[in-house]
This record gives sequence, structure tokens and C-alpha cells, in this order.
Amino acid sequence: MADLDQLKQKYSPVIQTIEGFSDEGAKVDSVSLDGEKLYLKGSVPSQVIANRVWDVIKQVDPQYSDLHHEIVTTGGANQSYSVKSGDTLSKISNRFYGSPNKYSNIAQASNISDPNKIQAGQQITIPVLS
Repeated sequence: MADLDQLKQKYSPVIQTIEGFSDEGAKVDSVSLDGEKLYLKGSVPSQVIANRVWDVIKQVDPQYSDLHHEIVTTGGANQSYSVKSGDTLSKISNRFYGSPNKYSNIAQASNISDPNKIQAGQQITIPVLS
């Protein structure tokens, strides 16, 4: 029989990733057992965040054979984001893509000519990467 606590521990990076985007509207609705699998139900506000969650699932277990997930996307493809004090495009890129090196995609989508000049409160667009 599957052990709920063990599966929750195994997939804790996935749960933490969803909860880490709670300011953007992501949420975990339930975590339980579905037969021999961890059942994870939640929602994310954009395809960008859904892709980030998916990347974390594959990092935890590329086969994810012991996971049943229902994570719905409640918004569109791209994610809007309000720059916070101390943010850089590299930090934002790392948060949304898992890599700081994709900051130029954010700069381009947000019409930012100098990636080193962003300000707290500025609204930017985090695009879906193909």
C-alpha cells in the first residue's frame, strides 16, 4: 500500500513550487492518495507557471508513475508580474523558468531595452517559451 507521507515528501518540491506562486494566484486544493498514487489537485494562473510546475515534476521523477495530478490553468499563456524591490530580470527568469539565463525573453516580451534598468512596481510580461 502506498504511503501518503512518503509520497508527499517525494513530491514536496512540486507542492512548494505551486505554493511559491500563491501571490500570482496559484494554489494547492488537495493532496491525498488515489490508490497507489499521490493525488495532487490545484490551479495555476498561466501556462508559464504550469510549465514550471511540470518541469519540477519531471525533475522529481521523470516517469511520475506514482503521481496523479490535476493542475488546471485558470488564465492565459503569458504571466504578468509586478517587479519587486531587489528583483533583477535574471532572478525573475530563474523563478519562472528555473534558469537565470532566459532573462532576454522577458526583456523582449516586456519591451525593455536595457535589462539592467527595471524598477519596483513595473509591470512586465513573462512569456511562454517554446
